[in-house]
Amino acid sequence: MPINSFLYPAPSTPTFAYNVDNSLRFNAGDSMRLTRSFSAGSSTLWTWSGWIKRSKLGSRQIIFSAYNSSTYYTTMEFTADDYLKFNDENNNNTNGRIQSSAKYRDPSAWMHIVFHWDSSDSTSADRLRMYVNNERITSFSDTGNYPSTGSQVNTAITHEIGSMNNSNFFEGYMTEVVFINGANLDPDQFGEYNEDSPTIWQPKDISGLTFGTTGFYLDFEDSGDMGDDESGNGNDWTEVNIAATDQSTDTCTNNFATMNPLFAGDSNITYSEGNLKTTAANESQKNAVSTLAVSSGKWYCEMVSRNGTNYPGFGIMDIGSALQTSVSYLGSTADSYCMFQGGLDYNNGSENNIGTSWGENVIMGIAIDLDSSTKTIKYYKAGSEIHSRTISTPANGYVFAVTQDTNGTISEINFGSPPYSESGGNSDGNGYGNFSMSVPSGYYALNTKNLAEFG
Repeated sequence: MPINSFLYPAPSTPTFAYNVDNSLRFNAGDSMRLTRSFSAGSSTLWTWSGWIKRSKLGSRQIIFSAYNSSTYYTTMEFTADDYLKFNDENNNNTNGRIQSSAKYRDPSAWMHIVFHWDSSDSTSADRLRMYVNNERITSFSDTGNYPSTGSQVNTAITHEIGSMNNSNFFEGYMTEVVFINGANLDPDQFGEYNEDSPTIWQPKDISGLTFGTTGFYLDFEDSGDMGDDESGNGNDWTEVNIAATDQSTDTCTNNFATMNPLFAGDSNITYSEGNLKTTAANESQKNAVSTLAVSSGKWYCEMVSRNGTNYPGFGIMDIGSALQTSVSYLGSTADSYCMFQGGLDYNNGSENNIGTSWGENVIMGIAIDLDSSTKTIKYYKAGSEIHSRTISTPANGYVFAVTQDTNGTISEINFGSPPYSESGGNSDGNGYGNFSMSVPSGYYALNTKNLAEFG
């Protein structure tokens, strides 16, 4: 399956011995975070591990923090320049700081991050370590003092996941968040290379680890208690502005499509809700496209407009057009297809009025068949097909897309893990997804497990 690396790096998905079912989707606009104040534990020796998929780039975002005051704090963060950084401040003095020389700007992929703190290690540079996907980061764009004393982490102050002091909120997905108190563990205690695809770093079962008194393990599998600690220590976290709808099935063992904020043709579109909600500003007829592309298989997703008078549209676009910044609205080129809210079917700039429109908050479905000799796109409303047309064989691969016709247009896209409350409970034939309508027989949600089988 050809996939342009701009949109998604080769989605080779092996069989996982250990599967992660859920993640927590953070949306900065909701000021989401988890908080906990610990009784003092070891601040001199600990390990933090977590799997992360970014959504928003180019802004400072806190992954994990411990905050006492503006002069005493610890942060693990992505900087405004998209570097990965650890910083510990003690009375306005840098007690430990490292910042990667690499930038992490892939909103389509999951990454595993491990931080080590051991202020008593005999080798100064080993006292503070950072790993990404089992590779130790040794090239830095910024370094401060290596620690000689304890960190702010694991002291009796407020800790937060997803922010610091109720600011600089993280946007994206997290899962398998683990804290080990009193031990320095390597990444291979939390992940392993896949036996069939030995370059792929994947999670493994960590339930047998010794977490230490203040250690914790968050798997986000209880939608009613997303701060539930599964380590056995009872170190539960308090949820702030987190709802059951923030639980996602997009995980490091089954990566779902989202919309792609790196798309060059989406100027002045704002992304939120894990890149599943798009809002247009200042420009009309701009498009947003999915992170995953397909050139074979049968695929289904849903879209809903939150302001029905602004004529959004949804459909598909070939990567060839998706990479051209000059492309106007979806359906304006020969390799893109769009159904607008007023019931107007567009391809190559040609309009066909199908006589069926829809309004605000009406969920619509789209299904594309790239396996049959006659390839088709079908549109659905209220569980019924309202239109079908023949489409061309993709030259490169199709991405799902929405088009924003006027300022303020809002669209939400459901690739199987909806950003809104969805009671439909309809999954595909492999059991993936939560859709409003029944998924047409033989069609599948767009995620890496389905791609490995059908793409």
